[in-house]
Amino acid sequence: MKKTSTRLADGRELIYYDLRDDRVRDAVDRRPLDPTVTTSEVRHDVLLGDAVAVASHRQGRTYHPPADECPLCPSEGDRLSEIPDSSYDVVVFENRFPSLAGDSGRCEVVCFTSDHTASFADLSEEQARLVLDAWTDRTSELSHLPSVEQVFCFENRGAEIGVTLQHPHGQIYAYPFTTPRTALMLRQVAAHKEATGGENLFDAVLERELAGERVVLEGEHWAAFVPYAAHWPYEVHLYPKRRVPDLLALDEAARTEFPKVYLELLRRFDRIFGEGEPPTPYIAAWHQAPFGALEEFDGVVREDFACHLELFTIRRTSGKLKYLAGSESGMSVFINDVPPERAAQRLREVASS
Repeated sequence: MKKTSTRLADGRELIYYDLRDDRVRDAVDRRPLDPTVTTSEVRHDVLLGDAVAVASHRQGRTYHPPADECPLCPSEGDRLSEIPDSSYDVVVFENRFPSLAGDSGRCEVVCFTSDHTASFADLSEEQARLVLDAWTDRTSELSHLPSVEQVFCFENRGAEIGVTLQHPHGQIYAYPFTTPRTALMLRQVAAHKEATGGENLFDAVLERELAGERVVLEGEHWAAFVPYAAHWPYEVHLYPKRRVPDLLALDEAARTEFPKVYLELLRRFDRIFGEGEPPTPYIAAWHQAPFGALEEFDGVVREDFACHLELFTIRRTSGKLKYLAGSESGMSVFINDVPPERAAQRLREVASS
């Protein structure tokens, strides 16, 4: 992997990740851009103990542009985009309309391929490995920023999810705090560790799932399963079999196998609802241990956390979506219409040939 860092016309950082070491990235952003101005502010909810990012400038972000005006495609001739060069393998840049900025963290965009019509599932294993390497590199770099406590790499895919740009891409949020979902996991890990005299909760969950009926696919170094208490109609958790706190700690064997396993998982997701159905909308979310102090979670250290990916769709059946209505939105109690065992069975049935 070759990494080349440059700057866009408004001062934002852009980084090319190339498969070939001889690629030269010296294209200049020729757009007449003013410096980026953001209004990001993190407010803490004293009743719930969580945080809300207030970012009014995002109201003006690019919204469903036509394909020939996509800001994530390479620049070509007089059509100038966020990527100054005429091609790329993987590129990462600071979001022009960030939810978090400055002392409130940082937001980046990850473009998986220059092919506007592709999806992550269309990538080759070599390309998918490059994306993994980019995620890992950005996790490392962002973790050293003084305002950052947790790094979250994710992909929103599909208009039903709320995606406003159709080009295959994901995002990275660098939060100035430990996110509420991660905090819940850490509290459960702490309680289990104390109750069992030191057993790791993530290890116990993985061992239980591998012995059960909800395994979707399994490799030498990775395992994918539908969790016992899945929140979403089709939800799969992908774990490295050797527990590590973050992407940086994955060994070479796990990195090598990841593309094959993950691409197979994504391709199965696109087959869930049968032939002729539109691509399955999904969210793919990497969970990594915070880089900040963990004193509030009694007896827990970073190495107790298990880095893993959670993949889920809001589509519950053909043509129907799972909405977060009264119980989910009002009380945070999910109601799942698809039994996890049935979801796992379906995902095994649609294995690619």
